Amino acid sequence: MPLLQMLIASVVSTPAATTTVEYLVVAGGGGGGQGSWNYSLGGGGGGAGGFRTASGFAVTPGTALTVTVGAGGASQTSGNNSVFSSITSIGGGRGANSGSNTGTAGVTGGSGGGGGAGAASTGGSGGSGTAGQGNAGGSGGTASNGGGGGGGATSAGSSGTSNSAQTVGGNGGNGTSSSISGSAVIYAGGGGGAGRAGAGAGGNGGGGNGGVSNTVNLNVAGSSGTANRGGGGGGSAGAIGGNSGGSGIVIVRYPSSFADAVATTGSPSFVNSGGYKVYTWTSSGSITF
Repeated sequence: MPLLQMLIASVVSTPAATTTVEYLVVAGGGGGGQGSWNYSLGGGGGGAGGFRTASGFAVTPGTALTVTVGAGGASQTSGNNSVFSSITSIGGGRGANSGSNTGTAGVTGGSGGGGGAGAASTGGSGGSGTAGQGNAGGSGGTASNGGGGGGGATSAGSSGTSNSAQTVGGNGGNGTSSSISGSAVIYAGGGGGAGRAGAGAGGNGGGGNGGVSNTVNLNVAGSSGTANRGGGGGGSAGAIGGNSGGSGIVIVRYPSSFADAVATTGSPSFVNSGGYKVYTWTSSGSITF
């Protein structure tokens, strides 16, 4: 084949760089709140990390785009933001601590943290969620009761009970399913609140369960949010710290007919399957198309 024809064939057969992508950006979940030395009181569950997803996002070939994967919050600490280019998902709000009189309020975040139980007065209110990213946490119960559940991407956390005979933490709000990775995965479930008679369950999507205490086991922490799902941590029952929230994740995909990215950092996983090229980060980095 003549050289000119070879050059023309090479140009024709080289795929173009994509100019639009689909993304999923999930922030780190909030940590659970602490209960009290009084085993009847429970801390609130951590709110899920903010959940954002969309297609048709414009990118410029040759320009490096930042990817930040937010860590989950430690006990009584809100989660960290996740970022893709100009898209930011807000870290989940931390679950609230119980109070000797009035429970403290959950913290605002991508989804809000659950409120803490109050010993004598009212339970704390749930933290607010961020519009388009998550939902509010549930309120803490009144008079030695359970903490509220953290909010999730799809639904709000439920409130702790206010009947002293049934001290049960509120359930975490449920997360939202995405198939951007090639299979359906639920992300951003809220953490369950803690209680005496029963713990709140973590929401679908990696939310941790709340702790449950009794006269034998006074200090029970529950469980942490799931890593790379952005789940909130469960609240603790008794004078022990709540559980950590789960870390976030960033996923980007576009049709396989376009060229591979010319550069990435942060060691994303890569698959070319089902008609899409999919890049997944579990630690921070960048991508250039």
